[in-house]
Amino acid sequence: MLGLGLDSDGHKRLTTGPNFVLVGGSQETHEVMTEKAIKINEKLTAAGKRLEQVSREEFDDIAHSVGLRPAKPG
Repeated sequence: MLGLGLDSDGHKRLTTGPNFVLVGGSQETHEVMTEKAIKINEKLTAAGKRLEQVSREEFDDIAHSVGLRPAKPG
């Protein structure tokens, strides 16, 4: 997973995990991205799966359950 924070407060932030990289954002944005990535991983673990083992639909369901919204088309 890749998280990109587009707002800034002048600090450079980078957080990595076993299957994610989070870059940029204000302190608040970066904390929210980190929390959501961790929650996604917790749900994957609870399901006994790894990121590369879930379908796009399964991932979308998990992402939605932790508060992520789908991208707006066009």
